[in-house]
Amino acid sequence: MPADPKVKQQALSRELSEPPKDPGTFENIPRVRSIAGDLGDKRVKDKIIIVTGANSPIGIGRAAVHQFARNGAKAIYICDFDDSNLATHKKELGELYPRVEIHTRQFDAGDEESVKNVCEEATQKYGRLDVFFANAGISSRRVFWEEDTEGFMKMMRTNTLSVFLAAKYASRAMLKTGAEKPYPGGSIIGTASVAGLRSNAGPTDYSASKAAVISLMQTCAYQLTGTGVRCNAVCPGLIETGMTKVTYDAARARGSEGKIGQLNPLRRGGIADEIARAVLFLASDEASYVNGQAWAVDGGLSAGLPFVPGKLA
Repeated sequence: MPADPKVKQQALSRELSEPPKDPGTFENIPRVRSIAGDLGDKRVKDKIIIVTGANSPIGIGRAAVHQFARNGAKAIYICDFDDSNLATHKKELGELYPRVEIHTRQFDAGDEESVKNVCEEATQKYGRLDVFFANAGISSRRVFWEEDTEGFMKMMRTNTLSVFLAAKYASRAMLKTGAEKPYPGGSIIGTASVAGLRSNAGPTDYSASKAAVISLMQTCAYQLTGTGVRCNAVCPGLIETGMTKVTYDAARARGSEGKIGQLNPLRRGGIADEIARAVLFLASDEASYVNGQAWAVDGGLSAGLPFVPGKLA
């Protein structure tokens, strides 16, 4: 194994640069210390956010954008290779959250120049970048011996390279400081999958790409040591999105929709908003000590061995 390259010292986070604030006392005992403070319903207040994979009407990206807008984001870039719904999303967000500046961008999340440009654009316009939710992804329905090299590499480009590029350029943008952001920091979130944690939860190429996302986020977290830039992966289970619509539609046609998700202890599939709320937490300062993690939001599917209803073992 080659020796790790030396990493140049980067700017230090607020937590490493300032002494913690004294919370005071209550009847001679110290009050609870807090990094984030009371964010209320403004968990990403004034943050500048980029989201890829945001076009699908029932997708995790769109649901996350709504959570960010609802929770006080200053500006959100909603991005996707397919822009068929982006204008509609922008119109809806404008009506619901008129104070949030919404920008739509159509590009391939696996294209380096495009990812670089959107990060630079956000930084130049607002002087900062706070959150990048790298959510773009595709799936397949092939067994590995039927997949070809082109298909495998397309999967890796869309699902993994896109997260690498997000981390590469967002992390540089998140180091930028100014009057409103005196210290570096930010949150990079990659959409992985329970299939990246456990086998038999997805096709081979898809599972490999999502396992790589987890490794990327963990490794990047360490290479950004001390900067306050956090990197985490969210690992959804079976969620009803545009990607899984075929599965849900087929089950409804057979009258077996109630069997979806029966292998997890909640005995149901999930919806995009349930993942979006986990993403919102990871994006917020409430997650200030959550870094390098692969957070399974899967109804408990990855918590144990296969479960048969009615039997303990």
